[in-house]
Amino acid sequence: MDTEGARIIDGKSIAAAVRGEVAQRVAELVARGIQPGLDVVLVGDDPASQVYVRNKDRAATRAGFRVRTHRLSAVTSQAELEALVDRLNADDEVDGILVQLPLPRGLDSDAVVRRLDPAKDVDGLHPFNVARLWMDRPGLVPCTPAGCIEMLDRSGIEIAGKRAVVLGRSLLVGKPIAALLLARNATVTICHSRTPDPAAVCREAQILVAAVGRPELVRGDWIAPGATVLDVGINRVETADGAGRLVGDVHFEEAHARAGWVTPVPGGVGPMTIAMLLSNTATAAANRRGRTSA
Repeated sequence: MDTEGARIIDGKSIAAAVRGEVAQRVAELVARGIQPGLDVVLVGDDPASQVYVRNKDRAATRAGFRVRTHRLSAVTSQAELEALVDRLNADDEVDGILVQLPLPRGLDSDAVVRRLDPAKDVDGLHPFNVARLWMDRPGLVPCTPAGCIEMLDRSGIEIAGKRAVVLGRSLLVGKPIAALLLARNATVTICHSRTPDPAAVCREAQILVAAVGRPELVRGDWIAPGATVLDVGINRVETADGAGRLVGDVHFEEAHARAGWVTPVPGGVGPMTIAMLLSNTATAAANRRGRTSA
């Protein structure tokens, strides 16, 4: 371990490399007469969702995708939303469909996700893709967990044989990252709200993934010396000047003093989510046209 603290896993630079590779894959598809298309569905006017969608649109356009964003009002009915999904499923120009979550109150997001064509489900949330993930079969994988694995690989961090602990059991991050780590031959434990003494469990981890949405929950004494820490959390906390600041689920300074590798917040796992969304969309475009890769 670095005597001056943990080595930083730079999500910005890794994401930039992934986006560059995706742009090359898209260019190769376009040269074959295939224009990969991503359609984003945004319901309502949630400010955070607006920002996320704008960033996704910009990144996808720069990578060479044809991008369309469907903006629906917050009073859109379930039937109207599902009808749009049906149209996108049937549109051969659409390779990837992303329904921005969370949806406004009163809409059933599970029903919408289940209605997606699994081959176009670039968020990797359809039950078909979830099943393929747990069966260790090729498929579209949730973007943030896929980004975590990409960061480990590109940092040269071995996964096989390691003891991994995942803090959080969400469908978006906790469960899929556990499946991905298991598929790479890690020994995986999932901690959740009913786990007795989670700090003691986390101290056993050689790879620790924190994804619970609680600011700076993981302190330095939760971390084994030399462990790799992936902080998926993004939380805004108040500051004395009222401006607020972003922190993760891990106390960064304490983790930096104890871990071997650590991701910062911001600039760690976050940038990987959009990068892997683009990768999924390129994969979907190739797969839908009978190619195994792009």
